[in-house]
Amino acid sequence: MLPESPALTSPGVKTPPSPELCGFLVLDKPAGLTSHGCVAQVRRAYGLKRVGHGGTLDPAVTGVLPIALGSATRLLPYLSGDKRYRGTVRLGLRTSSDDLGGDLLEQRPVPALGRDRLEAALEPFRGTIQQRPPNVSAVHVDGERAYLRARRGEELDLASKTVTISELHLLGWDLERAELELEVACTAGTYIRSLARDLGAALGCGGCLAELRRTEALGFGLEQSVPLERLQQTPPPELLDPLVVLRHLERHQLAGEAELASWRCGRSLEAALALTDGTAVVVVGPDGSLEGMAQARAGGRLQPKLVLQANG
Repeated sequence: MLPESPALTSPGVKTPPSPELCGFLVLDKPAGLTSHGCVAQVRRAYGLKRVGHGGTLDPAVTGVLPIALGSATRLLPYLSGDKRYRGTVRLGLRTSSDDLGGDLLEQRPVPALGRDRLEAALEPFRGTIQQRPPNVSAVHVDGERAYLRARRGEELDLASKTVTISELHLLGWDLERAELELEVACTAGTYIRSLARDLGAALGCGGCLAELRRTEALGFGLEQSVPLERLQQTPPPELLDPLVVLRHLERHQLAGEAELASWRCGRSLEAALALTDGTAVVVVGPDGSLEGMAQARAGGRLQPKLVLQANG
């Protein structure tokens, strides 16, 4: 018996686009590996080139590293940029990188500090503050990363920028080791190394970051993370559904096939949503599947910003 011939598409009829892989993975990044190195391992595990991470972690830092796979890479701008960390600050040392990985610049005695003195020193760092990035950072200076200039021995005077530290808790103080443990919730772009440096300066003895672990990023927490070793197993970890990840946003469901076809052609839609102009809206199909992202406009219209299965 001859095999059945594949179904042919009638002339002039477009084949519906195939849905792309679209999901998130949260890694518990180990120390000693770059964020880019983690992305490379995810690409191999899933056999996929289109992979990106949300929020770089220094090699020495561990913890939450959100990874977007497939078309989910286009959803990263819609996730919360806030971060949460647990870190250890070593007092009495100043280094070139503001952490223990840099060259020692100065060592000074640490005063007999009590919890009240430490809390008083922490208070000015709570809220919206001006913070100077570490010289060994990825900030651009005249088109070049600051850390490249710093490694060449150049003197840098990086401009301060506005960041917000919404929570800053003193978890512990070890006088013998001159180390304090902190929990920090902050906006994207906040450097915990800079916080350690500036806290040490405020206490008059210098300080640097000894250890850091990120516990939350882009709305993901450690409880959702998987160890890097899990990528070596078959099958690899199941991806997190983008609709669950985007649940904090407004949502509009397309009414039927005609509206779905219009959406996939990039046309704006009417929606019974009373939203502020510019509000991000998740658009789902008649079957509840993710179709993309829109932006609310005046008059109750939704302007497509991301169409996942665009026609044409």
